[in-house]
Amino acid sequence: MTMEHRSHVHRVTAAAGVAALLVALAACSTPAAPSEGGGVPGVTEDTVTIGTHTPLTGPAAAGYAGISAAASAYFEYLNDNGGVHGRSIDYIVKDDGYNPANTQTVVRELVQEDKVFAIVNGLGTPTHLSVIDFLNQNEVPDLFVASGASDWNQPEKYPYTFSFNSSYVVEGAALAQYATDAHPGKKVCLFGQDDSFGAELIEGAEHVLGDDGLVAVERYAVSNPDVSAQIGALKTAGCEIVMLGTIPGFSALAIGTAAQLGWSPMWFATSVGADYVTLSGLLKDAAPQLLDGFVSANYMPGISSDWVKLFSTINDEYNDGAVFDGNTIYGMSMAYLFAEALEASGQNPTREALLEALTSGDLTGNGIVPLAFSKDSHEAYPAAGIQVVEDGVQDYVGSTYRVTDDDVEAIDAAFPPVTEEGIPAN
Repeated sequence: MTMEHRSHVHRVTAAAGVAALLVALAACSTPAAPSEGGGVPGVTEDTVTIGTHTPLTGPAAAGYAGISAAASAYFEYLNDNGGVHGRSIDYIVKDDGYNPANTQTVVRELVQEDKVFAIVNGLGTPTHLSVIDFLNQNEVPDLFVASGASDWNQPEKYPYTFSFNSSYVVEGAALAQYATDAHPGKKVCLFGQDDSFGAELIEGAEHVLGDDGLVAVERYAVSNPDVSAQIGALKTAGCEIVMLGTIPGFSALAIGTAAQLGWSPMWFATSVGADYVTLSGLLKDAAPQLLDGFVSANYMPGISSDWVKLFSTINDEYNDGAVFDGNTIYGMSMAYLFAEALEASGQNPTREALLEALTSGDLTGNGIVPLAFSKDSHEAYPAAGIQVVEDGVQDYVGSTYRVTDDDVEAIDAAFPPVTEEGIPAN
């Protein structure tokens, strides 16, 4: 059974103390049917229907469930202000529980039964890898995957798939460069998921530190919430900085387990598992102490930007006053980019026109550097900034790194201004 919501999704929250958290977490390629009437799938005179798979339940729901709710809220705001070329956006959100088998089921439903125009912001590396071939074989636009895996940037193999996140390689390199710049000589280690998420973070770190630069590496499986052995091994190795390639629940598990062992290294996390509000909800009263100085990579607007002020207003009005956090900013930023791409596709959008708009080089988004989409690259943001938690506030500290195959370069962030009240001009 799947959970489905249209237009608006209520945020799923998770809260537990450190000890309670440790206990709680213990607990294809069939062709799609042609569209009826031979028209553009998901497009009518009045609506454009799109869909996504995301974990509203399961081990990744904490924090991530709020992304689709935030995107839905932005689309409602957009629809109330005329939509895109007079069409409203109908966003179908289906729960896959962060389980690839469920992902395959719900994505087939979206394509074959709901006849969506595009899949937008499907979440998770192992989950989305299970459907990427199906979507490309059926020529369904597969936009802004909510994962930093490099698989999404293969335009020759997957011409319909486009990334949204800075890649794990980029974030790993940025975090390692910041560790080198700000804390020279410290022993850097890594704790990561046992799939391409963790593997690519290691690749990024070694891009800066060298093949032997990580003092110790430990991995975890999302099916096993007991990470005491891995955290104990990192402590024994004398790690002073631990890079985290973790989803939010396992970021909290790692930090909470270390605290129980009386160990407090510096934590450097990728953006996908670093949202302060989400982690505070998991770590509860211990959060202010355990997260002070917490370092993370990011590429979305910071808390003092005009984008965040706009999104906060939208959240209050269209998202039932849900907790406003980094996942909210992420979801609304992604939704804005889809609206921008749809507007650029013209009065009568087709899937082909949508892809042409994406690769034109004309879209801006609202990230830390201009979008990098082109005919030859489906990478959104080839850079990441560094955020640090100080006195309960998570914000940029001024370090932004652009990562290439040959170099890691310090650059200035360049967030674009808000125009037209955050609504792409028709």
